[in-house]
Amino acid sequence: MKYIVALLLALLACINLALAAVNINTATQDELVTVKGIGPSKAKAIIDYRTKNGPFKSVDDLKEVKGFGEKTLAKLKADLTVAGGSEAPAPAVVKAKK
Repeated sequence: MKYIVALLLALLACINLALAAVNINTATQDELVTVKGIGPSKAKAIIDYRTKNGPFKSVDDLKEVKGFGEKTLAKLKADLTVAGGSEAPAPAVVKAKK
């Protein structure tokens, strides 16, 4: 009985993850490839772009990433977000001493 309950809870957790939009600012490569239409090379391109240029301000910014055009973005837009869940940490601000 405990096994069945644990299995059901795991299944519900998977369904919840499948329905949640993936945050392109915080997602790992493994998380990004769970989105239909994003393979390992596109996931790597997203991570490389955000590492070089900082966090995305909107999902539309993916147009700047190689491999993402209008049609691709239109298909993926509902499954991606730049908000919610765990946000990318704000950069540390260092004040100069006078």
